Amino acid sequence: MTVRLTPDADPLRLFAALHAEARAGADETVSDAMSLATVGDDGRPSVRVVLLRGFDARGFVFYTHLDSRKGREATSRPDVALCFHWPKLKTQVRIEGSASPVDDAEADAYFASRPRGSQLGAWASEQSRPLRSRIDLLRRYVGFKRRWLGAEVPRPPRWTGLRVAPASVEFWFDRLSRLHQRGIYERDGAGWRFTLLNP
Repeated sequence: MTVRLTPDADPLRLFAALHAEARAGADETVSDAMSLATVGDDGRPSVRVVLLRGFDARGFVFYTHLDSRKGREATSRPDVALCFHWPKLKTQVRIEGSASPVDDAEADAYFASRPRGSQLGAWASEQSRPLRSRIDLLRRYVGFKRRWLGAEVPRPPRWTGLRVAPASVEFWFDRLSRLHQRGIYERDGAGWRFTLLNP
């Protein structure tokens, strides 16, 4: 598709159209993969790939344990950045914004939709903490599997979603001769301010 970056366009609708096209041309994991950059209390940046698990006018949602490194950093210093790269579309979308937890009902609903093995894995993994051996992780998994045998697995209390409310959305489209199309939408009150950028 051809996306036109114009001052009156809604960047979230542009993103939705591109995301739908990316999903149509690849599996869900590829289209939903996004790099998440956070900053620790020591000022050092950290980046990893997470999966987009929902987006709307309020922002972009991913799930994690709040005691993981990304969870600690995103709640302590909520200014974060996201980056989507869809090679088949020759497109990149960069988002900067502020992260905050989703409400419990939303987190519960998403957790309930996950495969049972993933639910148990969320309990078994003390995310980002040192692990003595993989055997210890597997033993914890088996222990929780027995604990909730024949019952629903509840959401761990520190496992939830974080929503990134966008302050800026930048689009980059690969073009010939390195004359790429690039522009950024920045929050301006209830609307957006658009700036066309050199590639």
